[in-house]
Amino acid sequence: MKVAVVYFSQTGVTAKLAGAVAEGLGSHGQIQVTEHRISGTEIIEGRFRNQPLLDELNGCDGILFGSPTYMGSVAAQFKAFADATSDQWCEQLWAGKLAAGFTCGSGLNGDQTATLQYMATLANQQGMLWMGLDLPQNDDKGINRLGC
Repeated sequence: MKVAVVYFSQTGVTAKLAGAVAEGLGSHGQIQVTEHRISGTEIIEGRFRNQPLLDELNGCDGILFGSPTYMGSVAAQFKAFADATSDQWCEQLWAGKLAAGFTCGSGLNGDQTATLQYMATLANQQGMLWMGLDLPQNDDKGINRLGC
């Protein structure tokens, strides 16, 4: 199985989450993980440009999306990446793939749910199968303490 973790991180916090996700996936010997940090140099005149990455994502079984929550949504750099996947949408190249997402923000809940909803919408538009967090809000580890 091949899974990609595609994310943007300005301060490094989202990068730490992405690294933990990639490490966790990679610890299962049968999962090949590709980790890609979106950079500003890949955005030319407002458009994400990295065809080799998009081609690689076409061959993945699952894609995990990551972005900090900025002003109630994904970062502009992640949005540029998402907008660049319109060819994948037209041809339904990601249909049936697994999808999930992660975010972080400085507020206690600071609209992170809206960011995750954006990622879920992107996955649904692509025909992907969204995988949610399977933890109740009151789990004893406090991982999902805000229910989002």
